[in-house]
Amino acid sequence: MNFKGFTLDKFQEDAIKCINDGNSVVVSAATGTGKTLIADYIIDKYLKEGMKIIYTAPIKALSNQKYRDFKDDYGYTNIGLMTGDVVINPEAPVLIMTTEIYRNMLLTKDPMIDEVSYVIFDEIHFINDIERGTVWEESIIFSPENIRFLCLSATIPNAREFADWIESIHEHTVNVVIYGKRAVPLQSYVFDKQIGVTKFDKLQFELKDQRYSYQGRGGRRGKKQRIPPPYPWELIRQIQDKLPCLFFVFSRKECEKKAWFLSKKFSFLNQQEKAEIAKMANEIIPGEFRSMESVRRLREVLPRGIAFHHAGMLTFSKELVEKLFAKGLIKVLFATETFAVGINMPAKSVAFASMYKYDGINFRYMFSKEYFQMAGRAGRRGIDEIGYVYVMYNRNEDDAIKIKKITTKDVEPIKSQYKLSYNTVINLIHNYPEEEMRDTILKSSFDFYQRKQEKNIRIKASFNNKVRVLENFGFVKNFILTEKGLFSRKIYDQEILVSEIFCSEFCKALSEEEMLLICTSIVYEPGKNDKFDRKNTKNTAKAIMHFLKKNITNQKILDMFDESSLMLLHNLVIGFSQGKDFQDIMDMTNLQEGDVIRLFRRTMDLLRQIRNATEDYDLRDKVGLCIHKLNRPPVKAEF
Repeated sequence: MNFKGFTLDKFQEDAIKCINDGNSVVVSAATGTGKTLIADYIIDKYLKEGMKIIYTAPIKALSNQKYRDFKDDYGYTNIGLMTGDVVINPEAPVLIMTTEIYRNMLLTKDPMIDEVSYVIFDEIHFINDIERGTVWEESIIFSPENIRFLCLSATIPNAREFADWIESIHEHTVNVVIYGKRAVPLQSYVFDKQIGVTKFDKLQFELKDQRYSYQGRGGRRGKKQRIPPPYPWELIRQIQDKLPCLFFVFSRKECEKKAWFLSKKFSFLNQQEKAEIAKMANEIIPGEFRSMESVRRLREVLPRGIAFHHAGMLTFSKELVEKLFAKGLIKVLFATETFAVGINMPAKSVAFASMYKYDGINFRYMFSKEYFQMAGRAGRRGIDEIGYVYVMYNRNEDDAIKIKKITTKDVEPIKSQYKLSYNTVINLIHNYPEEEMRDTILKSSFDFYQRKQEKNIRIKASFNNKVRVLENFGFVKNFILTEKGLFSRKIYDQEILVSEIFCSEFCKALSEEEMLLICTSIVYEPGKNDKFDRKNTKNTAKAIMHFLKKNITNQKILDMFDESSLMLLHNLVIGFSQGKDFQDIMDMTNLQEGDVIRLFRRTMDLLRQIRNATEDYDLRDKVGLCIHKLNRPPVKAEF
């Protein structure tokens, strides 16, 4: 079978047959094998039939990329984009959105959902994510019975169990298509400071033969003198014929540091290539941002064919790096793991600075699923016969046996991380009769399916506890939502605090600046090393807190608000909202540019939720003015 100029592999044909039969499909296939062509087929098929399709992605960067790709393929009028940052063409038959947006539309019973025929879940293994996995489960649980799913992932060892769960709650056939063969085979190596590039078996033999003892993350102890860890330039020196190399580093600061050090050792480009980089940099990065420190750091290493990429960078800088990498002008790219999610940027080789990472809760070794997601970027289809993967090995700390196990095969099943949020409970109360909710909906999670009755008690207890809290705070009365409860249906983070403040008459007394400062303080997640200019902020912060304490009588709700954030963020928020240059704003904090942009975009997202939740037209107008004050470059999303 041919589609879009490609001769399809059997697994793609199998998936398409299932789609034509009207079934849902779970596709588990290695990175780079062409899973996206199956999604393209669905879009092509249902567009012609006049049906609506939703394509969900785990991160906004992937949503934005898919929007650009699909817009080029199917035309501007057929493609829309909905994220927390931006809404473009929301009436389009094909909507690209983050999974959170889709889940929120389901819980609030958005009428548009009735028109949807197929939902494509890209990177469905994110259901494993501790922080966000619940979103994926609820997106499946609350989808109407007429909707079919295409679930895509590089590896799902328990794909049949996952498909059976979907069948159990939606009562339609869910087929599983598994394809383990990569288009470009991988060869995995380890880089040891003393041995160099080698295989894991040889490294283990050498360590055993030398009776080497060390204190490692596996708990082993020894007395020998510490050996310095291997450095990226030592590996790159040995694999110069395997470039370009995508070098994963689990630290933004270390990404930049390693790129700088490597640039002092190597230069991979000729004068013509350097000139092309300079030209593209001037085209992509606006003049007013070129003098910023982060841009200067990037432009210092780019002429040598070296770059870094992480979420703390300006959007312009990330776009420049991605385009240069796609053109082959970057030979070594140091990137955090977000670069591995969905964005189609393969390289000849992939390297890992470490297999040890901080996951937001604690330090741990990578899961095999994470490793294979990232390692899968090695090998360019149609260009390379083999993709090469290298793991930097630190004799002082690493456990060779554990690393070998992680890198050999992905055997970790996807597991439920389901947790009930207040927003889910509020919408359940609004949307379902109490009996159906307790007997059916609470038993629909993948968590319940995997563990059966064992977890039923926990889920019901969590639900009952949250209902009691909502009753105490006045959001629910006699199992019916109050005015505050109805408002909070459309607030998806800090719903109790936000609803208490903005579903009230007293919020009308807030100025636009005060409203902005309160909303930014709510979404701000403090870091222990964050620093801000705090001159002349104390009185303003005290006045706002006095106002809140005067009007919010429930101390437990007041305790949800971090008073210190008002002082920390005051000058940053007020300065930008009053038109100060972004570079001047950055002088007020040690946060990275990308973090400040994300903070303001999250503030705008919360403001849009408030505007969508309220029936008060005056509040809507004021919120709109607040959004306008923040929505300018580089915060404003450009397409």
